[in-house]
Amino acid sequence: MTPVTDLELLEQKAAKQRKAHQQMLSKTSRSQLLRVLPEAHQEVFNRIDCLTCANCCRNYSPRFKGPDIKRIARRLRMKESAFIEAYLVLDPDGDYVVNSRPCPFLGEDHYCRIYEDRPRDCARYPYTDEDVFIRQVRLSLKNISVCPAAYAVAERLLESFRPG
Repeated sequence: MTPVTDLELLEQKAAKQRKAHQQMLSKTSRSQLLRVLPEAHQEVFNRIDCLTCANCCRNYSPRFKGPDIKRIARRLRMKESAFIEAYLVLDPDGDYVVNSRPCPFLGEDHYCRIYEDRPRDCARYPYTDEDVFIRQVRLSLKNISVCPAAYAVAERLLESFRPG
């Protein structure tokens, strides 16, 4: 299966498959999904290079937790309060997120200027190698619609559990 990397096409395909993905993530036993998930994740990430896309960094923000803020501010040689004032805003859930799109740390080449110290949410995204992908179905469905890797993992899981 060739990964879908055209982002408009990805959104269309994800919308078409939304019900199937939702049913698979909601109705298939967690233990069955967790048995297949690591292999599916590895297969997909062996074929997809996130640097060709960066859709997540261009359109969404991770949560910046206290340890993230401390680490990144130190890297940028800024006080935490100055870092927050310059780059972050509180979202409706009370989490710090970036105050602009694309992420201010994303370079033209899709490389992250703070990659080694990026927020934990960034390091974990799109959560396809952990049980969050199965437990938080709404979040996963959103990620499937914007991330070629998440979509490919969901499709791989569908193939594994398709009857016949």
